[in-house]
Amino acid sequence: MPILIFFVAHWYLSLFVQTFYLHRYAAHKMFTMNSFWEKFFFLLTYIAQGSSFLSPRAYAILHRMHHAFSDTDKDPHSPHFSNNAFTMMWKTKNIYNNVLHKRVEAEERFEGSYPLWNAIEKVGDTYLSRIGWGTLYVLFYISFATQWWMYLLLPLHFLMGPIHGAIVNWSGHKYGYQNFDNNDKSRNSLFFDFLTGGELFQNNHHKLPNRVNFGVKWWEVDPTYPVIWALDKLRIIRLKKVRA
Repeated sequence: MPILIFFVAHWYLSLFVQTFYLHRYAAHKMFTMNSFWEKFFFLLTYIAQGSSFLSPRAYAILHRMHHAFSDTDKDPHSPHFSNNAFTMMWKTKNIYNNVLHKRVEAEERFEGSYPLWNAIEKVGDTYLSRIGWGTLYVLFYISFATQWWMYLLLPLHFLMGPIHGAIVNWSGHKYGYQNFDNNDKSRNSLFFDFLTGGELFQNNHHKLPNRVNFGVKWWEVDPTYPVIWALDKLRIIRLKKVRA
């Protein structure tokens, strides 16, 4: 039981920081927060993603590229230009690393207006940090695993952030239904998107990229939106007033 609790907790906490902080805040600035809370959620992102920590700056730039070039050969992670999800992940990794280490110069329109914390970014990208977090996961499993098959979950812990991204980009641009014609192949893959925190309402999101609630139809439930709504009411964040 402790192993399953740990896995589910890691899955959803890592998922939350990716959709709330990296996606909706860093990439789209759907809401604002003061410097304390920006640093708080930056640190939480590092802790939650652990061995698979993703830089808010690099994530934001790649995601803005994804919207600008959706499902074209310039899209950093379209499934329609890769043979399978693994080759798509590898392509994305290479582009991400080039952006992260500034080996390529991103277009000016993709730069700026994202959170920066150089110390955490540098530490989070080191092998020492990634291996250290991975070692903690392994030690937890050694202490609490009761069946051999539980150890098969460890690779998911090691690559949690990229796995979430791969699920969303592969499934959300190949399978499901469309509410809108966006001149791309974005799809809504799940009616009730509890597995990916609302991220699989890709067709809705590509039509309305600044809408904080990814659900559009009354039955499309974005489970991250109520959390954002509550954080706004608590004045931890401030939602922007945008047109639907």
